[in-house]
Amino acid sequence: MAAKGLREVEHEITVEAPAEAVYRLIAEVGNWPRIFPPTIYVDHLERDGDQERIRIWATANGEAKNWTSRRTLDPKGLCIDFRQEVSTPPVASMGGRWIIEPLTAMSSRIRLLHDYRAIDDDPAGLEWIDQAVDRNSRSELAALKGNVERAQLEDELTFSFEDTIRINGSVKDVYDFINEAHLWPERLPHVASVQLDEEQPGLQALQMDTRAKDGSTHTTKSYRVCFPHQRIGYKQVTLPALMTLHTGYWTFQEVEDGQVAASSQHTVVLNTENITRILGAEASVADAREYVHTALSTNSLATLGHAKNYAESRH
Repeated sequence: MAAKGLREVEHEITVEAPAEAVYRLIAEVGNWPRIFPPTIYVDHLERDGDQERIRIWATANGEAKNWTSRRTLDPKGLCIDFRQEVSTPPVASMGGRWIIEPLTAMSSRIRLLHDYRAIDDDPAGLEWIDQAVDRNSRSELAALKGNVERAQLEDELTFSFEDTIRINGSVKDVYDFINEAHLWPERLPHVASVQLDEEQPGLQALQMDTRAKDGSTHTTKSYRVCFPHQRIGYKQVTLPALMTLHTGYWTFQEVEDGQVAASSQHTVVLNTENITRILGAEASVADAREYVHTALSTNSLATLGHAKNYAESRH
């Protein structure tokens, strides 16, 4: 029996994937930008055994938001408890539990439980939360089902890689070059135009027109989460035709001899539907993988090369 003013609701969905694999995808928050479309980036604040604090950046109705949650992991019971530390009005408190139940060796039921209350137990506020939780839970579970099932098949289509260069300059200058994307049209030959919005410090919406070798331009949009002088994580939300997912991060680290190791990491899922249209009738998944890897790596290394010139000229 729920306490007065406390609402308890449950949503569920069945997926064609082993329960342990589903649990692992939800438990390892680095997977979230891949399996939950609204999630941009997740950062671990604390970890102690089965307890953790995480900060989540995600979009809601086209706006980027962030919040901090505590989680308790139970890998044996295939359960994860979560609770928001500070909720956003009209929510007074919000928590819940993921429960993964094996149905067969290759299928499972995902149950998503929420408990919440409205500020001052306001009926209108509670109704707003009811609708938001119901809508978000349904869309989240549907996306999770599609992405978990695809993840079982997508090993060949999913790949990650990293490029690193050494720079004889300050880590701040290198970071600033990547962070100040609004200046890229002046600084990077392959960038035609940029629109950068940063309504709250460290959370950026970046829309960019990039020139290809053949002179054509294509538009991409990304959300970026910036940790000064250390890391910039991002998720592309407007994607080129050969990708269904593109996430990554830039990292900046002081190393020996006073140098900076600057890296660009990418994780990609290929879009098989467009391979022959873009690359020709004979093109394979391997061809698409090589093409995308080369294109992303070329742009990243060009950007890092210009960052190197910038930082070393100021050193």
